Amino acid sequence: MYHVTARGVEKRPIFNDTRDREHFLSRLSDGVEEYSVRLYLFCLMPNHFHLLVETPKGNLSAFMHKILTAHTVFYNLRHQRVGHLFQGRFMAKLVQGDAYLNRLSRYVHLNPVHTEYAVQKPLCERLHMLRKYKWSSFRGYAGLDENWEFVDSAPLLSLFGTDDDSNRRELYRKYVEAGLTETDTAFLRILGDSTWGIGDDSFHATVQEKYRERVLNAHRLEDVSFRRTFPNMDNGKIVRFVATALGIKEVELTRRKRNCWTRAIAARMLIKYGGLTQRETAAWLNVGSGAAICQQLAALRKALETEPDLAERVKKVERLLAAHVDVKQS
Repeated sequence: MYHVTARGVEKRPIFNDTRDREHFLSRLSDGVEEYSVRLYLFCLMPNHFHLLVETPKGNLSAFMHKILTAHTVFYNLRHQRVGHLFQGRFMAKLVQGDAYLNRLSRYVHLNPVHTEYAVQKPLCERLHMLRKYKWSSFRGYAGLDENWEFVDSAPLLSLFGTDDDSNRRELYRKYVEAGLTETDTAFLRILGDSTWGIGDDSFHATVQEKYRERVLNAHRLEDVSFRRTFPNMDNGKIVRFVATALGIKEVELTRRKRNCWTRAIAARMLIKYGGLTQRETAAWLNVGSGAAICQQLAALRKALETEPDLAERVKKVERLLAAHVDVKQS
């Protein structure tokens, strides 16, 4: 699991307004789906951003390259500029253990109220700013708004020991908001002490040794020894669950129909929960090619932005599959 950050060149803005931020989040959502990345946290600031991600397929570099390139092209065209937008390559640090995940999540979500402008405000105003800030995953975690579809909040919230989701979100909100008056200086020191990772001295040494091995074996592009692996769900079960949630027969998912989203929804779930490539998904659903699946997914993402009924159908499928994954892993 990685804490990923990227900053604007010479600390210049990478987001000027709402449209810039919405575009970045749209590309982030696409990337999460395309690269089967698990995104747990995000926070967008004017000249930098934070992500907490897990890459079961060991493709962090490809995932980040696509997002940063897409945003740079969009931003430069829109704001009539040329050249690099980001200051070098993104930075990624491995994270050790649940205790560090909690503290890191609080640090990330408190970024909007730790600016030079915000820290001068009274506590009540900073609390209001935090709760109203829409360009991070905090509001979804805290139960103040709908959770972003591409953010997986369940693993972190599960650390707040209760079976009630709303209670977990309230406990998490209180935990983060406590950071407004209690600065975690020990964690800030840990965060800045090592370029190798976020954890204790033993963890730093282990990560450093692994990176040395990677350099010696340069054919490996990304260290994967610390990735948690999650078993992919059986593809047949995924298709069955999708058909059940949509109220159709399984065979209908392999038939082409005009103005019908069922195969696109099934493709989305096979890639996300089954770990299939677009080409493999095409074979499962009797679609001509991986490129056709790519087009269907893109069209589905666009339709979800304007069709609430379709969005609710997809959420229904997601809930059924997510519940099965939770049972399977518990």
